[in-house]
Amino acid sequence: MGEYHFKLPDLGEGIVEAEIAALHAKVGDKVKEDQPIIDMMTDKATVELPSPVDGTILSIAGNAGDQVAVGSVLVVFAVEGQGNSDTVSVPEPVEAEKAAPVEEKKPVEKTAEKTAELTLPKKKVSTPQSLKVTSGSKAIASPAVRRKALDENINLDLVPGSGPAGRISHEDLEAFIACGGRIATQTKQKKTAIEEIPVIGIRRKIAERMQLSKRSIPHYSYVEEVDVSELENLRLHMNENRVEDQPKLSILPFIMMATAKAMAKFPQCNAHFDEENSLIHQYSAIHLGIAAQTANGLMVPVVSHAEVRDVWDMAAEMIRVSDAARRGKAKREELSGSTVTITSLGKIGGIVTTPVINYPEVAIIGVNKIVERPMVIKGAVQIRQMMNLSSSFDHRIVDGYNAAEMIQYMKGLLEHPATLFMGE
Repeated sequence: MGEYHFKLPDLGEGIVEAEIAALHAKVGDKVKEDQPIIDMMTDKATVELPSPVDGTILSIAGNAGDQVAVGSVLVVFAVEGQGNSDTVSVPEPVEAEKAAPVEEKKPVEKTAEKTAELTLPKKKVSTPQSLKVTSGSKAIASPAVRRKALDENINLDLVPGSGPAGRISHEDLEAFIACGGRIATQTKQKKTAIEEIPVIGIRRKIAERMQLSKRSIPHYSYVEEVDVSELENLRLHMNENRVEDQPKLSILPFIMMATAKAMAKFPQCNAHFDEENSLIHQYSAIHLGIAAQTANGLMVPVVSHAEVRDVWDMAAEMIRVSDAARRGKAKREELSGSTVTITSLGKIGGIVTTPVINYPEVAIIGVNKIVERPMVIKGAVQIRQMMNLSSSFDHRIVDGYNAAEMIQYMKGLLEHPATLFMGE
């Protein structure tokens, strides 16, 4: 038998390392060529890597959350023939219990002890939520707790324990007694378990990006209310008259159109700041990042070239890339290259938010929820549909006055929606 060393391939331009996001196989598994074995995550996307050969996995470069350099050995396989390494390896049988019995007799006590040593690290600490009282199981408790239970004529086997491995504490016993000898409800027990959750994968990337943005960028926030009553009337009318292949419009495609027009008028906001070289990269193309919540955390799929799209095309592309991101199927280019970002919490949107800029961009537009409020219009009180735009700017690049001008321009477009469809 030989060894096949599978090296981490280049996953994209400029990528020097990637993080192990998920393992679909483990050491000792026999795999087939093209069988998915590992997911690797870069700054922009998660890539599923298949096995390059038929073989048995001898080693993997790490666990979920570990970083692996491009070009380094990711997985080692035992394969028939020579493989691609000079090392000859005979792997241990995967199922040791099915191997032929060894003639040498060993004491039963030592075998049991060894088995216990092998299985003990696999036990998980129980929490109150997962405890089950099993008939015939022996309760774990200190001598003092046992003495107290004996004095109170309590069967400890019926008392749920909240400590490690279900250990019964004085508090557990007292709670049981206080309930008249019934199993205490979880809400009345003191919960002492602490769950340690590794910050890996997408969550680690989000944390790193947020820290970089807040550490590097002096944020300037500007909030303005917008009367979207006319815009909502237009949106409802367009949805009622749309054709079959046109998507249903939310308010976001209109805000995207307003943002695209604003970027054309205020190009200093459609930019990246290269602080290392003290350069502003100001773009003519407008690539809108749309912050989307996914099962793996916040991602920013990109609607490219918004400057040439109409409202229907804008909506369709936003739906397409957002769905791809939520399903984990977005391509690398669909998750990178944005020049300005729009973020919205939809119906949860609140009154005011302070969005964090998507580094290295210099502006982010935050959309809050629409609420009906009484407003004074030409001396008369009317119920209007109001929405706040809560936006942040890199104050090194965008002056406060220019930021306010840009948001006021967007406000005018949204309050008079016909202007969204007019040329300059």
